[in-house]
Amino acid sequence: MTPEITPDKNYKKGFIFKRNISNWSRWLHIYLSMISFFVLFFFAVTGLTLNHTEWFTSQQHTQSTKGKVNPKWVNTPDSASVARLEIVEFMRKTHNVKGAMTEFTTDEYQCTVSFNGPGYTADVFINREDGVYDFSETTTGAFGVMNDLHKGRDSGKAWSLLIDISAV
Repeated sequence: MTPEITPDKNYKKGFIFKRNISNWSRWLHIYLSMISFFVLFFFAVTGLTLNHTEWFTSQQHTQSTKGKVNPKWVNTPDSASVARLEIVEFMRKTHNVKGAMTEFTTDEYQCTVSFNGPGYTADVFINREDGVYDFSETTTGAFGVMNDLHKGRDSGKAWSLLIDISAV
């Protein structure tokens, strides 16, 4: 007569734990591999397009217009009292400016405002005496956006963090 073998409860718990870890590891491996492949593919393609920017020069478009802001906003006795917020919001509403404002400088004769984003730049030069401005906007198309994202140009802190993580 052979003794009856009863399974150890601790053995069963350990088996279930290992199986759960195995399932989670497999899931994590699959999705991290897919994300890593996408990031690697993106940087490979944009590395090629950066090496051959002449392929995409036809996608770059620049347009210039003139206009006038409220002279009270800019015709002030000192540079510090220029209505910066009003000017920026006016440009966003009037010209559908998309990028982040990266520069706003003022001297005694003019104000200069720059907006930048991936594949996008806009510059405004405002005469402080009468509020007349020159607006210039340049877009570089989808590949220009991807190239700027590859370089991390004007793409923000979150994208910069993603580039750092993918590099590691």
